[in-house]
Amino acid sequence: MLTLENVVAGYGSTTIVQGISLEVSSGSCGVLVGPNGHGKTTLLRAISGLLKVRSGSVTFDGADITKLRAEKIVERGLIHIPQGDLVFPDMTVAENLQLGAFTRTAAKRAKRRLEEVYDIFPRLLEREHQRSRTLSGGERRMLALGRGMMGDAKLMMIDEPSLGLAPVIIDEVYRQIRRLIDSGLTVLLVEENFGRAQELASQMHLIENGSVVKSGAPAEILDDRTVRETYLGVAE
Repeated sequence: MLTLENVVAGYGSTTIVQGISLEVSSGSCGVLVGPNGHGKTTLLRAISGLLKVRSGSVTFDGADITKLRAEKIVERGLIHIPQGDLVFPDMTVAENLQLGAFTRTAAKRAKRRLEEVYDIFPRLLEREHQRSRTLSGGERRMLALGRGMMGDAKLMMIDEPSLGLAPVIIDEVYRQIRRLIDSGLTVLLVEENFGRAQELASQMHLIENGSVVKSGAPAEILDDRTVRETYLGVAE
């Protein structure tokens, strides 16, 4: 579904992503793990067209999207859910969801997609007429995910869904992401918490200093002594 070949990206004169190559298979969940500030968010921004790819290529669903504008990438079904609660606070839950179906293709399927969103996130149906500012942190995170679904997503990139949430709310958000994956959606997730990452991951990619230093199944990554000592604090 998604293939990166030697992707390089950054800001101004600073290069952050240092030639990353990886693949995410259709229907799977790939997870980017690693320390904060090492390029995971920058990589998502490059994939989604919010940041220019300096070199390398991004292929999505069989097409080269490296040089496409962000809105054209969204039209193809690659949806980016950034960090935080970036919903429109003075709009209702229903209005936020409707905005997710702004593309011509998504608009045609908006009614069916809305039913799917409310099936996966029943709490949003309960709150559909509330202004988004009145929602809890966990509910706003669910709303951001639901709005991404409304874009007729084939692949959803989710950047640190647990950021700033209480543990009990994180459990609920991760249950809902599991439902998205079980429904057949392909997911690329950024998560610093290795324990949380292994709950969902089909494949994990350890990012350090803008490069992939190790890729593999969760058990393979967590069985690495260096990973356990450096990132999990387990002395051996």
